Amino acid sequence: MFDLSRLALRLHLLQTHPMSGKTFRYEHRVIYAECTLGNHIYYARYLDILEAARGEFFRALGLPLADLQEQDTAFPVIECQLKYRFPARYDDVLDVELWLDELDRIRLRFGYRIINQSDELILEGTTSHVCTSIAEKPKRLPLELAALMQPYLRPKGASAEIRSGRE
Repeated sequence: MFDLSRLALRLHLLQTHPMSGKTFRYEHRVIYAECTLGNHIYYARYLDILEAARGEFFRALGLPLADLQEQDTAFPVIECQLKYRFPARYDDVLDVELWLDELDRIRLRFGYRIINQSDELILEGTTSHVCTSIAEKPKRLPLELAALMQPYLRPKGASAEIRSGRE
């Protein structure tokens, strides 16, 4: 059955929160434990950095992941894609840029760029998530959270330069 109240809420969200394409930024200093003997971040450690950025993003929205978990909501990763562009090294200060490429009833796809202190592009990537209960059953994204995330949703086809704000 078609739910007019949900449609009205969605239209209201789009009108009051246009797809402005805000970017959330998280700063990360590379620690020694993240690096290989060749003094670059071990490739899998970037996923930990992206996880930290997502955690801070939810905290900045006023809904830390622990609070969402208490509300029986989790966001397991179902797919990730990373493109390594330049090595990050011990003690580098990284600017992790995060936005949403997709936001629907149960799915989220985050986009990322990592830039170092010399403005070199280190990594580009995405992680796809599904909203679930703690028992891992798919569920709808809480409407309050969807409204808070809406400003970070990018228009389809937006360029990386627009996403990062580095014109």
